[in-house]
Amino acid sequence: MIIPKTINRLIGQAMHTYSMLADGDSVLVAVSGGIDSLTLAALLQHWQHKAPIRYTISAVHLDMGFDSGKVSGLVRRQLAKIGMEVEVELTSFGTDAIAAGKGEGGCFQCARNRRTRLFSLAREKDCNKLALGHHKDDIIETFFLNLLYSGNISTMVPAQSLFNGALTVIRPLAFVDKLQIRTMAESIHLEAAENPCPLAGTSKREKVRQLLNDLCEGNPQMKGNIFSALSNVRSEYLLRQHPSS
Repeated sequence: MIIPKTINRLIGQAMHTYSMLADGDSVLVAVSGGIDSLTLAALLQHWQHKAPIRYTISAVHLDMGFDSGKVSGLVRRQLAKIGMEVEVELTSFGTDAIAAGKGEGGCFQCARNRRTRLFSLAREKDCNKLALGHHKDDIIETFFLNLLYSGNISTMVPAQSLFNGALTVIRPLAFVDKLQIRTMAESIHLEAAENPCPLAGTSKREKVRQLLNDLCEGNPQMKGNIFSALSNVRSEYLLRQHPSS
């Protein structure tokens, strides 16, 4: 497996800046079936052989209950290409959320249940790191989601310590954009699964994604400027907290 120099450098920068991996770590990588998490699994396995530290990896896929195992079957086949096994756990998180008829509230419920189960699995497997496939575009989108829909300035961070340090969520692809991930996935012949959720493409995140695409069209530097701004905060030029109007 050959990682393009630019991507390799960006991953290395993210890992170093946020101290993502240490000697003796046990890493649980969550593989949804999307191209991002599949690529992350391949990268972590590759780095396992080149890093100056020793760490273990185990992969898990939570089947959301939509498609009679089609996505989980594809995940198994794709990871088999790189010699990695994956534990599949069947859940009804997705179908339960749809049945509740809560629309985007169901999306929140589904995501929360999935995240909670991943935390539990990490604890059950004695993993101190949980690796997720979020990338640069996800971080920018989350910033705008929180800004537009929650009224706060925040985003997901590349590394986050939880449960008094017992578990750290890491996002090694945090400095890599979606296009770079797709290009690399193609080079190692990884194939993503289609999202089987009936609400796919209708979420607030999708609306923000389209907004950003329209905003950045014709100006390739704009997305990079937004990302840079997230670590260049001039708090003295922000408002003091005030009662909601």
